[in-house]
Amino acid sequence: MFTRTLLAAALYGAASISSAPAQEFTFRLHQFLPMTDSVPREGLIPWAETIEDQSEGRIKIEYYPSMILGGAPPNLFDQAQDGVVDLIWTVLGYTPGRFPKSEVFEMPFLVTNAEDTSRAFQRYVEENAMDEFADVKLIAVHTHGPGVFHSSSPIETLDDLAGLKVRGGSRVISAMLTDLGAEAIGMPVPQVPESLSRGVIDAATIPWQVTMALRTSEIVSHHTEFSGNQGLYTQTFAFVMNRDSYESLPDDLKAVIDANTGVEWAGRFGAANDADDIVARNEALGRGNAIVTLDAEETARWRAAAQVTIDNWFAETAANGIDGEALYGRALELVAEETR
Repeated sequence: MFTRTLLAAALYGAASISSAPAQEFTFRLHQFLPMTDSVPREGLIPWAETIEDQSEGRIKIEYYPSMILGGAPPNLFDQAQDGVVDLIWTVLGYTPGRFPKSEVFEMPFLVTNAEDTSRAFQRYVEENAMDEFADVKLIAVHTHGPGVFHSSSPIETLDDLAGLKVRGGSRVISAMLTDLGAEAIGMPVPQVPESLSRGVIDAATIPWQVTMALRTSEIVSHHTEFSGNQGLYTQTFAFVMNRDSYESLPDDLKAVIDANTGVEWAGRFGAANDADDIVARNEALGRGNAIVTLDAEETARWRAAAQVTIDNWFAETAANGIDGEALYGRALELVAEETR
């Protein structure tokens, strides 16, 4: 009788253990854009939903847009690295000098479209710059589509840029604007609408996609694009996870995260930007705004003038022991391979 009682207790205990609910993990995702923007809407939210689905609900993602957990956009990478939050999406160029190898994708006239360039950028980082993300778990990097001028007055030639106060989104982009003759003013993208409205800047360099969230086409009425299959510039973005948060997961849930990192998601983030570029451009046209596409000859003038930005970057990287010319060459190769 005593033996049967012990056996029953043991079987009950085993059953209780096997039926215990699996541990759940809740992670906080912080970024600076409103949730209506294409990157959260078509990138971050679908990624989180995929993780929740593939983990069978054991991983939960809480969304915190528009910096509502505090800090400024340049603080986001540190928030993930230091464990203030679990996941962040940010602009790499908001922390100048921190990602010198990744910075090559901000060189003038490198971007073709966001999807293809993003896939190339992810491959490039995996080959050449993973040391820049050693303290976090890298989910994906990507770029936006071709950068466009949005201005109060027309920009129809390189000469029109002279003396204009133009927002630059990163160190490299601001350097390029200066090399092209503008007065570059660096600022995170959320500051652009007020700065345009108050005349702090005469123009902003942002992709079409961002103009919808910022309502830029309601503030200015002139936009300038470039001909050919390469845009004036792009910015680089990273979606990363706190390393300890990732390591806290059991192996089967790490595998879920691992299965949703890399080039496919990089391309998906880029594709979301490309799709909204079209919508936003059409919105500007619908408002009667003037869109100028510089012809091949004028675009070539800008390319020639922007070469100094690339040459200066080569010199800077060489001074820091980095072979920038080789990295730039590889970036061009990868973009060419990915562009369809």
